[in-house]
Formats: sequence, structure tokens, C-alpha cells
Amino acid sequence: MQGFFSTVFSRPIVIGALRVSFVVGCVLNLINQGEALLAGAGISWGHVVLNFLVPYAVSSYSAARNQLTNRAAP
Repeated sequence: MQGFFSTVFSRPIVIGALRVSFVVGCVLNLINQGEALLAGAGISWGHVVLNFLVPYAVSSYSAARNQLTNRAAP
């Protein structure tokens, strides 16, 4: 488990996950709250956070699992 966490928090994976999170989070916010943004209404900040956090978590997890699987393969 230690190897997994050190891999997840390695610089290349964090940077890649942040990039994915930024792009996907922006798209999700436009889809989920676009109408409120265009109308000038208030937005749900909890949803904004989740729209960025979930893609970050998925991207970093899958990159770390892929890297660990490739290391273990002969």
C-alpha cells in the first residue's frame, strides 16, 4: 500500500491528474451549472468542488494502478 500512495503522489501523476481535472471539471461545471452561470444566478460550490475532485481522483488512481501494473509485469 505504501508503494501505491507514493506512486499516486508522485509529481508526474499529480501534474497529469491536475490537467485532466481542470479540463473535465470545467466541462462538467458547464454541463451541470451552465444555465445558472449564464443567468447570473448563484452556483453550488459543493458541486464545483466535486466536479474537479472526482476527475482528479479517477485520473490519479488509474495512472498509479497502470504504473504499478507495468512495473510488476515481466
